[in-house]
Amino acid sequence: MALETVLLAVGPNDADRIDELADAVLDIASPAGATVIVAHVFTDDQYDGVVDRLEFESTGEANPDEVADRHTTVRELVSRFDDAGLSTQVRGAVGNHGEQIVSLAEVTESDLVVVGGRKRSPTGKAVFGSTAQEVMLNAPCPVTFVRGEE
Repeated sequence: MALETVLLAVGPNDADRIDELADAVLDIASPAGATVIVAHVFTDDQYDGVVDRLEFESTGEANPDEVADRHTTVRELVSRFDDAGLSTQVRGAVGNHGEQIVSLAEVTESDLVVVGGRKRSPTGKAVFGSTAQEVMLNAPCPVTFVRGEE
C-alpha cells in the first residue's frame, strides 16, 4: 500500500503540540511525497463563535473549509508543510470531532490519519470520552497518535 494522503486532524487544544504534530507528519509524509490534508473539526458552538470573530455575514455564508483555513494552528502547520515541499489541502467540518474526522478520512480516501492528544487515565477516558480513541476504533485506515508534552 502506497502512502499518498495523510490526514492530520487538529483541534482547539493542538496549538500546544504543534511542533510534535508537524514533526510526526513530516517524518511520515516527506519520504513518501504524500499530500497532507490539515483538517479542523469544530463543534456547532465553536463554529458559530469563530464565524462571528471572522466577521462572516452569517454562518450560512461561511464554508467550513474557509473557516478552517483561517485558523492559526492550521495556517502554521500548512506553512511548515509547504516549506518542506509537501502538497497540502485544508478541510473543515462541523459536528462531533471523532465522527467528522472518520468521515473526512473516508471522503478524502486517506491512507493514514494523525491525531494528537494527551495522556489520560482510564477513568478520564470513560467519563469524558476520547476523540483519538474514537478515531482509532473507527477510521478506515491506520491511525498515528501523537502525544503532546502536557
